[in-house]
Amino acid sequence: QVHVVESGGGLVQAGDSLRLSCAASGRDFDNAAMAWFRQATGKDREFVAAINWNTLANYADSLKARFTVSRDDAKSTLYLQMKNLRTEDSAVYYCVVGFTTGWRAPISRSEYNYWGQGTQVTVSS
Repeated sequence: QVHVVESGGGLVQAGDSLRLSCAASGRDFDNAAMAWFRQATGKDREFVAAINWNTLANYADSLKARFTVSRDDAKSTLYLQMKNLRTEDSAVYYCVVGFTTGWRAPISRSEYNYWGQGTQVTVSS
């Protein structure tokens, strides 16, 4: 059984940096795509960043200048480095894994098979 567990969230101030981690287990993730989505209170869940097995990355246009996604397959871990955080970045951040994405790093949440429980990021002004 696949398990996906996020960590690294917390309360930070605007302008700070934060790195989220996502530990995956239960299967070989070398050929999987992994991604981050987020959901702010009262808003729809939205795509943040994705990375495929060959480190091809996709980003939400509004975030690519401040967020960097990476993965360490030896540790089956996905990361999201966030810098210059803004209050509007406050949300629950979810890590997702997809095994049927081929060479792609999809931005659609329907392409991902497994979701973590999320980690809360709160940015204060």
